[in-house]
Amino acid sequence: MPEVRQLPVPDGLAGERVDAALSRLLGFSRTRAAEIAAAGGVSVDGRVVGKSDRLVAGAWLEVEIPDVAAPTVEVVPEPVPGMGIVHDDDDVVVVDKPVGVAAHPSPGWTGPTVVGALAAAGYRIATSGAAERQGVVHRLDVGTSGLMVVAKSEHAYTVLKRAFKERTVEKVYHALVQGHPEPTTGTIDAPIGRHPSSDWKFAVVADGKPSVTHYELLEMFPAASLVEVHLETGRTHQIRVHFSALRHPCVGDLTYGADPALAARVGLSRQWLHAVRLGFEHPSTGAWLEVTSEYPADLQHALDVVSAGYR
Repeated sequence: MPEVRQLPVPDGLAGERVDAALSRLLGFSRTRAAEIAAAGGVSVDGRVVGKSDRLVAGAWLEVEIPDVAAPTVEVVPEPVPGMGIVHDDDDVVVVDKPVGVAAHPSPGWTGPTVVGALAAAGYRIATSGAAERQGVVHRLDVGTSGLMVVAKSEHAYTVLKRAFKERTVEKVYHALVQGHPEPTTGTIDAPIGRHPSSDWKFAVVADGKPSVTHYELLEMFPAASLVEVHLETGRTHQIRVHFSALRHPCVGDLTYGADPALAARVGLSRQWLHAVRLGFEHPSTGAWLEVTSEYPADLQHALDVVSAGYR
């Protein structure tokens, strides 16, 4: 059955084209929004409209979103050198994910995955999640290293999904950011959504999802600062987007405005961002489980170069 979304046209979208408005309201690409309109799936006050029709504030918008068959993605059991197991029991396994590894298989990704590595190591994940995302209750970017928990049982999957949704999981990252953030301890509360002109990245946008990042300066160097980051929400690229918006992008994060010369000097081809600590109530015992991770070699080397006084 197609999904139907009904809502009044916000004042801020008065006069917007249908395809542009749907893209902003519902997070579609403009191409997909235009396809839905062309198929007769968009009506305003009961009248079917085309992609280039203009919207009127307060009008009743109804969008029929056709089902999109999810492509079948095969889990390929593949060992991942350098991926460590930090904790393992009947309910959960916590991995220390290296850079260059995705959380799970997806269309277009041909590299290694956490799910594939666990399958290759003989781990049995039995949850109601999609086959290619078995046990995955949160993700780390391919270019971000560090701690990630995977649920092994249906009970753990349900409990941990709820814990992440209710924000009772402690997710702590260290980031090396350019310059010196002011104040040295603060909260970044700014909504994040798709970048208005680059569909493949994200940005602080007025109609984005609520996103909250807490940070504290750990150490200051001439060219950069090491900060500890606590995530209250878990949006895609949240830390990278928030610090880029402050004009203090993660060192090495060329996607979000980092200085290429500094990245080359410290030998980084990815963002300096590492999930150093993860804490949550164990889904079966209720006891607090907390694990930590050391910086990988590439990040430690970059930190050593910066702390030696590179300007």
